Amino acid sequence: MSLFRKFFGSNNPDSEGDKDKEFSKFSPDHDAPIEEQFIYTFKKNGGKFLYCENQAEVNEQFENILEENDWFEGEALCYEPELFTLLEENKITHQKTKNPAFLLANCENLIADEGSILFSSKQIKQNKPNELPANIIIIATTSQIIGSKSDGLSVIKKKYIKDYPTNITTIKYFEKVEEEDFTQYGSTAKNLYLLLLEDQ
Repeated sequence: MSLFRKFFGSNNPDSEGDKDKEFSKFSPDHDAPIEEQFIYTFKKNGGKFLYCENQAEVNEQFENILEENDWFEGEALCYEPELFTLLEENKITHQKTKNPAFLLANCENLIADEGSILFSSKQIKQNKPNELPANIIIIATTSQIIGSKSDGLSVIKKKYIKDYPTNITTIKYFEKVEEEDFTQYGSTAKNLYLLLLEDQ
C-alpha cells in the first residue's frame, strides 16, 4: 500500500486541519522514508500540498485552485504542450500572455531533504525563479520524490542522454518570512501548489 494512501486514504473526507495534525508527528528525521521527509519539509517551507490518486482528482483539484484564486478565464504561463489541455478546458490563455496569473508546470524532481522543487529549461525555459509569476501550480508524481539535489542531477543526467537541459534550478521557499532570514537571501518566495499524483 502506498505511503500516501495510508496517510490520506481514498477520497479522504478529513479536513486540512486533520491532515496537518497527521503530519505534525513527522519530523525531519533522516531515517524516515523520503516521502515523509519531503512532505514535512515542503509544508514547513510554506508549500501547499494536494494529494491526488488519479488524473480525475488532479483535474478537480486544479479547478478548485482556479476557483479559490479567481483565475478562471485568465492568463497562465506554460511551456509544456501536454498541460495545454488542462488550461484550455478552463478557458485560460497560455500563448503570448502579458500578465500571467500563475505558472503551470511539471518538474524534474521533488527534493526530500530540503522540500524543494527541481526545474530545468524543459519546464521554465531560461527564466530565473524571480522572473516567474508569484503563483505556481506544479503537477508531479510520487515517483519523482528523491533524496537530495545531487540525486536529482543524477536523474537528469540519465533521463536526458541527448538534448541535456539547461537552467537547472530549485525553488525552495513558498511564503515570505516575517523576519529577515539570511538563508533566504537572494531567493524569491512563491505561492506554490503541488498536485502530487500517485503513480507507485
